[in-house]
Amino acid sequence: MSFADKAKNTAQDAKGKAKEATGKASDDESLEAEGKGDQAEASFKNAGEKAKDAVDDVKDGFKS
Repeated sequence: MSFADKAKNTAQDAKGKAKEATGKASDDESLEAEGKGDQAEASFKNAGEKAKDAVDDVKDGFKS
């Protein structure tokens, strides 16, 4: 996973946590749900990046 992708996903996760906390504090269920969605999307992207890294590692193993 590239550093830029990891940074973007981390930022999206942090943004989601902030939205969720703001939603809870202001009793705004919509904002809270949006924050949880942002966090889920960031986690999904991280999982995809890790899968790509694993495939690359397997490919590198065959090259050796």
